[in-house]
Amino acid sequence: MGAVGELAARAGTTTRTLRYYESRGLLSARRAVNGYRTYDEEDLKLLRQIRTLQDFGFDLEETRPFVECLRAGHPEGDSCPASLVVYRRKLAELDELIEQLTSVRAQVGAQLARAEAAVPGGPEPKCELGGHA
Repeated sequence: MGAVGELAARAGTTTRTLRYYESRGLLSARRAVNGYRTYDEEDLKLLRQIRTLQDFGFDLEETRPFVECLRAGHPEGDSCPASLVVYRRKLAELDELIEQLTSVRAQVGAQLARAEAAVPGGPEPKCELGGHA
């Protein structure tokens, strides 16, 4: 493929991000004779896996088992047991968040119903913003 700039452009990210991933051990650059970092299509596949997972709300460290799975030669990063563990943990987190949001929604709905019932048929209250009369 080529240099860090080309990989960053193809992956839709920045060279700074790639260097950060490299510092975290998620991306491994090879060095050309001139000392520049070089990458190949496998590196692009790793980056796309990381980016997709981050778009789903996974933090960078949670992507590690998927990257390691791809590096081990599996065609997909989620076909290893460690990746499945991360998926299950993320689903449990999402279920908990959904439960919390459902509870908050019910509370807000109850507050709205109470507020609407407090002024049946009455005039709309005037709200003065910023203290100007």
